[in-house]
Amino acid sequence: MPPYTTVKNNEVFQIYLWKIEEPESWLSRDIVLTAHCQTRLDGMKSELHRRGFLSIRHLLALAGYTDADLFYDKVGKPHLKDGTFISITHSFEFTGIIVSKKQEVGIDIEKQRDKILRIAHRFTPVKEYRTLANDQALIRKLTMVWGAKESIYKIMGMPGLSFLNHIRVSEFDMDQGESRAGVLLKGVSREFEVHFKEFEGFTLAYALSV
Repeated sequence: MPPYTTVKNNEVFQIYLWKIEEPESWLSRDIVLTAHCQTRLDGMKSELHRRGFLSIRHLLALAGYTDADLFYDKVGKPHLKDGTFISITHSFEFTGIIVSKKQEVGIDIEKQRDKILRIAHRFTPVKEYRTLANDQALIRKLTMVWGAKESIYKIMGMPGLSFLNHIRVSEFDMDQGESRAGVLLKGVSREFEVHFKEFEGFTLAYALSV
């Protein structure tokens, strides 16, 4: 089964997405896991989570890597042994990875849901978006903002980093599908490009360090 889609940008980074439609038995074919990852897989009670875990290993293979090439640091941030930057995401039936040899990258996929209206105050000043025409537009925008901040959070890997207080996303036009963002925490200041794509009721956000 081919990946759902592949996004490339002048070989600076590559994004691979998978729509999980295959049974676990198919996804487990030709996938060799480390002992640690096999233990993780065995401990997953949700079949969708197991299928997502395995689909990510297929995405790694598309990028030229195996499970043995992947490791996590003490804060849970993934790395590749050859120094290539990587970020991983999973939401319902979609999984994705982004890899880059040139700059730090982060990725997030989120399903567009009403729930985000209830939690928005925890990660962004909601009043900034009250000019939007309706709740559906607000859900789209807030999901983009959450995805942007989640992608940046994955890049930073800093304990104590607050979506609400430390990560800012500049105002943007949803149809343009891009924005700028920044982090300021404990004397650390970083800037990022953020890009968005929408498909099948989901939002893909990815951030690039600049």
